[in-house]
Amino acid sequence: MDVVRRTLFESDSMNIGVFEARPASDACGDVERQGSHVVVLPVSGVFCRHDAPGRHVTGTPSHAVLVAADTPYRVSYPGGIGDRALTLRFEYPVRELHEPHGGADAASHGLLPPGAIILRNLLWTRLQSAQADGFAAEALGLDLLGLALTSMRPGGSFVRRAAQLRWMRALARVKEAVAVAPAERWSVAKLAKVAHLSPFHLCHVFRQTVGTSVYDYVVQERLAYSLGAVLDGGDITTIALDAGFTSHSHFTARFRRFFGCTPTALRRAATPAHVSELRKIVTARARHFS
Repeated sequence: MDVVRRTLFESDSMNIGVFEARPASDACGDVERQGSHVVVLPVSGVFCRHDAPGRHVTGTPSHAVLVAADTPYRVSYPGGIGDRALTLRFEYPVRELHEPHGGADAASHGLLPPGAIILRNLLWTRLQSAQADGFAAEALGLDLLGLALTSMRPGGSFVRRAAQLRWMRALARVKEAVAVAPAERWSVAKLAKVAHLSPFHLCHVFRQTVGTSVYDYVVQERLAYSLGAVLDGGDITTIALDAGFTSHSHFTARFRRFFGCTPTALRRAATPAHVSELRKIVTARARHFS
């Protein structure tokens, strides 16, 4: 497997880096440990972090995944498509993320709010092109870290651990399938077969566990998948169709509803001359979904 790791920014408070993996298969790799806490924010692709046999969490462009320091784990890449991710390394304690009944899984991954997804891709784009000075990079990086850790705080009622694990495995299969093929013509029935649940049970468990409908989740995955191409300046109609939307107008409407601005407005705001405008967009969306 080809792996590339690069540091884009480093300060006393954090390290912002890039991780890229091109696997030869979807098999689990060797056992690994990290010397510091790492929040992994996939920009494209999908990976699974395995903590124990039968227990894993899935990272996609809609998620943040925490790898705790000095904790053994293994990584696999469903579908063998690999992964590109922004990584945030930090030394702060994470004990406050854990709840008495949630277990480690409940505080080790979360679904990102729209503002965090925008912020992640902004950092990715600006640090790769050396457009951000040290102050801006650290400020935006810490903003992103706070949003990512907040997304991992478990909510809702306590359920039996055995049932929770079954649900997590079922939903992980759905997340993996959508991440591997976000533009697929998905339906509730197709995703229910992937999860080995009835369509009703899938919708009920998905909303209760993830906090959104399975349909809105697929749309969010498609929007997250398309965000890099939008910021790179590609043709909007082509981007929309490649991401699984039916038209330019459908994509733009969903993009504006989710991110709070149109693709064209986001491109304009992402330039160095419009940083304040972009931060207003990010802040407003993050507050709305917190």
